[in-house]
Amino acid sequence: MSIFSTLRISSSGLSANRLWLDTISSNIANANTTRTAEGGPYRRRDIVMTPQGRGSFSQLLGSAGSTSAGQGVKVAAILKDSSAPRLTYNPEHPDADANGYVAMPNVNVVTEMVNMIAATRAYEANVTVMNAAKSMAMKSLEI
Repeated sequence: MSIFSTLRISSSGLSANRLWLDTISSNIANANTTRTAEGGPYRRRDIVMTPQGRGSFSQLLGSAGSTSAGQGVKVAAILKDSSAPRLTYNPEHPDADANGYVAMPNVNVVTEMVNMIAATRAYEANVTVMNAAKSMAMKSLEI
C-alpha cells in the first residue's frame, strides 16, 4: 500500500465523518422544529456509509489476509428516520391539534450526543492515520 492510498483512504473517512457530524448538528438544531416545508415536524436524519471501490463489506472481510486493501468509505445515502413523532400536550402551541397535542420531532438529543462522540472519535482516528503516514514519509526522506 502506498502512502498516497493511505492518505486517500483516510481523507475519505474524514469527509464521511464531517458529513456525519453535519447531519448530527442539523438533527440537534431542529430538535424542536414542529413545522417544515414538507409539512409536519422535522424528521431525524442519519447517514449510511459504504465501502468505496471493491465490492461489499463481507468481500473486504474475506480478503483481509490478502494484499488487496480497501479504498475508503463513501456516504451512500442520507435517510430520514421513519419513526413516529413524539406527541406532547401543549394546547397553546400554534401547531397543536384539536386535542391539544403537538407532533414534535423524533430527535433524541442524548442519542445525538452519543453519535457525535462516535463521529468525533472516528474523525480523530483518521487524523491520527494521516499524521502517522506523513511522519513515515518524512522519515523515509531523511534516509
